[in-house]
Amino acid sequence: MLEKLIERKEQLEKELQDLIEERDSLNKAAKEYANKRDELNKEVKELLSRAKEFKAKRDELNSKAKELKMKRNEIHKQIDKLYKELDKLRKSIDRSGGRPLGELEKEIRRLEFKQQTAVLTIEKERALVERIAKLRKELEERKEQLEKHEDFKRLIGKIRELKDKAKELHQQMLELVEKADEYHAEMSRVFSEVDEKRKQADEMHEKFVESKKSADKAHAKIIKTRKDIKDLDKVIKALKARQAKSKEEREKEELRRRAKQIYEMFKKGEKIGTEDLLLLQRAGLI
Repeated sequence: MLEKLIERKEQLEKELQDLIEERDSLNKAAKEYANKRDELNKEVKELLSRAKEFKAKRDELNSKAKELKMKRNEIHKQIDKLYKELDKLRKSIDRSGGRPLGELEKEIRRLEFKQQTAVLTIEKERALVERIAKLRKELEERKEQLEKHEDFKRLIGKIRELKDKAKELHQQMLELVEKADEYHAEMSRVFSEVDEKRKQADEMHEKFVESKKSADKAHAKIIKTRKDIKDLDKVIKALKARQAKSKEEREKEELRRRAKQIYEMFKKGEKIGTEDLLLLQRAGLI
């Protein structure tokens, strides 16, 4: 029985060593996963800071573009107001009739906006371009006819000046919008990178949790195995002590038996040796 217990103890000690190696390996892996996760989260934080900067620049440019658009629209209102004055003047000096110049101008702007924003077939876009060209030609021809009048010429000059200003503002607005779109594209790209980094960080965190749980389970087994070894060692020591005690008792019994034999010989007057005398002494018979 003692041999089997010793064999079992040796087996547990080997299992304990394997468990310690497994736990340490899992803790090492968990630490690596945690470091990688923290590194990715740091990169996410830096990327979000960059995205915030891009957003701020985009919003600033869009705000400026909006201001320019409002100024441009305000100029268009002034132009429309001047066209109304122009049409009143035209009616007084031009008896041939025809569409008001303001309506022609509005129609041209409406068609130009449609050309810029609508999705058209090649045929429809060609027809639209031709329509705009025709209206422009009509507008310029009528202006040329009416510009001979001094007041009309003055109003036309003011309208052209305002149109140039509106065109300039529109160009500035387009440049700002284009730049804002570039910042928006950069912001979107960074956010996509953030999503990917966050996904990787989440994966690293899941692996960290799994490794830590496995390491904790291995550690719990280590504690139990150490306790089992300690308990088993107590049993082994107790059995060894019991066996040693039994051997000692047998030796004492043998000593007493041999001493009695020698003592009987001594009483009969038989010759005994020095070793026999020492044995009698040890047995307490002399």
